[in-house]
Amino acid sequence: MKKKRLLSSLVLAGALTVSTIPFNVFAHDELGDVNIEKGERAGYSNVAVPLMEGSKNLQFLHEAATPEMNTVRADGKQNSFADVYAHKGYAYLGTHTRNGGNGGVRVFDMKDPANPQEVAVFANNDIPGTWQEKVIVKSVNTPSFKGDLAVVSVQQLDRNNSDSKGGFLLYDVTNPANPKKLGFYEVTKKTSGTHELYLTMQGNRAIVLAANPYADYYSHGEEKDFQVVDVSDPSNPQKLWEFDPRSLEEIPENFNGYHWNSPDGKVRPVFNHSTMVDETGKYAYVSMWDLGTVIFDISNPENPQYLGRTEYASSQQGSAHSAALAKGGTVLIETREVYVPVKEGFEESYGYTRIFDIKDKTNPKLLSEFKTDLVDNIENGNTFANTVHDPKVHGNTLYLSHYAGGVYAVDITDPANPVQTGQYIPENSNVWGVFVDRNYVLASDMGSGLKVLLKNNSKGLANQGVE
Repeated sequence: MKKKRLLSSLVLAGALTVSTIPFNVFAHDELGDVNIEKGERAGYSNVAVPLMEGSKNLQFLHEAATPEMNTVRADGKQNSFADVYAHKGYAYLGTHTRNGGNGGVRVFDMKDPANPQEVAVFANNDIPGTWQEKVIVKSVNTPSFKGDLAVVSVQQLDRNNSDSKGGFLLYDVTNPANPKKLGFYEVTKKTSGTHELYLTMQGNRAIVLAANPYADYYSHGEEKDFQVVDVSDPSNPQKLWEFDPRSLEEIPENFNGYHWNSPDGKVRPVFNHSTMVDETGKYAYVSMWDLGTVIFDISNPENPQYLGRTEYASSQQGSAHSAALAKGGTVLIETREVYVPVKEGFEESYGYTRIFDIKDKTNPKLLSEFKTDLVDNIENGNTFANTVHDPKVHGNTLYLSHYAGGVYAVDITDPANPVQTGQYIPENSNVWGVFVDRNYVLASDMGSGLKVLLKNNSKGLANQGVE
C-alpha cells in the first residue's frame, strides 16, 4: 500500500507533464541494481516559459539571467552541466557527460547577477575521457598554501580507457579568472573515480572527504568508498583514513562488498554517494545509500569515530543521496534519490526528503518527511525526472533541486512541519543543483546551464540575504 502523504503540496499553475520518451543513462553501477548517474533524458516538462510560484519566498525572486554557455570543445559540441557552487562573488559550474565529457568547470563573475560573465574554464583538458561534476571552493590557510582552493571531482567515462583515471583535481582559484592547477589525487583505476566530495578546514589543515562509489567492490577491498584526504599541501594530497562498512557491529557478515542483507530481510545496496561537513569541521555526514546518512566525528581525521546513522522503514528504498544541515547543525536534511519508483517489496514513490533531529548524533530521530507534487506521479513509468536531488539550506528555507520540478523552496521554521512556499521551473527543466549566495539563488540545469534567481528589488551585490 502506498504510504500516506504526510504533507500536502501547493497546487501550482503550469503543472508538469513528464515525457515518456526514453532517455539515455550513463551509469557508474555495472552490478545491475542502482544507476547513480542519470545522464541525459530526451523528454522534459512541457513548461514553455520560466515559472515562478509561491506564497512567501520564491514569489519575491525572478529569473534574472540565463547566460549562454560558451562551447569549450574544439569540435564545437556542447557539454551538459552538473552541480553549481559559489564563493566570493563567483559561480562555479561543473559539467556532465554529454559529447564525451571533459567540459571542466565554468567560472562566472557575479558582480552583476543579472549579467554573469564567464571568465574562465578549468580542469577540462587535464585527464582525457573524464567528467567534472562537483566543485567545492573554500578559503584555505595552511603552511603550504594560502588562498582560495577548488577541489573538482573527476570520473571516468570508461574504466577500460587506459588514458583516463579518476579522483579529484586541486586548483588555485585565488584569482578566479586565472585558475592554476596544483595537484591531483587518484583513486583506484578499478572504480570510476570520485563522485562527490567536500573540502573543510581543521585548524591549519585542509581536509577533503571523497565519495568513491564501489571502490571497495571493484578493488576487492584494496580501497574504500569513503576516504579522508589531507590536502594541506595541494600538490601532494595524502590519504589519512578510509571507511569499511563491515567495521560496524550491525553489518559484519551480512555485507558483501556492495549488497547488504539488512535486518528487515531486504537486500540493500550500500555505497558512498556523497559527503559533507558541518561548519566546525568536526562532524561528517556521509550518504551511504541504503545504509543511510552515516555520521562521523572527524575531529581526528586519522581516526574518525562512527557516531550513528539514519534508518529506513522496511517499505522505503533508502537511496541516501545528499545531506544538508539546519538550525545550527542540530537538524539534518536527507534527500533520497529514488528514480525507480516501482520495486517489489517497497512503497511506490519517487525519492523525497526526510528531516531529522540530530542533537544526539548517535541517535537521529525522524521529525518529518517532505514530498513534492511529483513523487507519487508514477503513471508514466520509471524516469529519474520526478525524484528529489540535492538540498541546500539558507536560514529557515530549504531549497531542493528536483530535475523536472526545478527548484522548490520549503519553510523549515518548524522542521517537524515543513511547508512548501515556492517553486521555480525553467524552460525544459532538468535542474541538477541549487546554491544560495549573497542576494541570489543559483540553479544549474543539465541542458542549459546556469540560472540566476534574484530578488525583485535587488540592485547589484547589496549586502542582503535570501529569506
